[in-house]
Amino acid sequence: METEKIKQLEKEEGVVLVEFYASWCPHCQKMMPVVDDVKALFEGRAPVYQFDIDENSEFADSLDVNSIPTFIIFKGGEPVWRTSGELSADKLSAELEKALA
Repeated sequence: METEKIKQLEKEEGVVLVEFYASWCPHCQKMMPVVDDVKALFEGRAPVYQFDIDENSEFADSLDVNSIPTFIIFKGGEPVWRTSGELSADKLSAELEKALA
């Protein structure tokens, strides 16, 4: 199952935002509405995938995710940007726009 997720990301030709989070993480909970806004804003342009780190630990490990929330933007199946922690919808949107350009 974990391998399938990696293969799916590698097959994505466009830009994809991936978030690793945990339901028990207060910073992740604060980011949920932000991610929802970004997901709506980029609908049809850049899919947003969210993975609970407790349920997807192998997948997170394969991407060297050591803290949460972690955001990774993939372009053509390759990671092109990543950060961890809380950030604004404007910052996240700006990074997605850069990757789409």
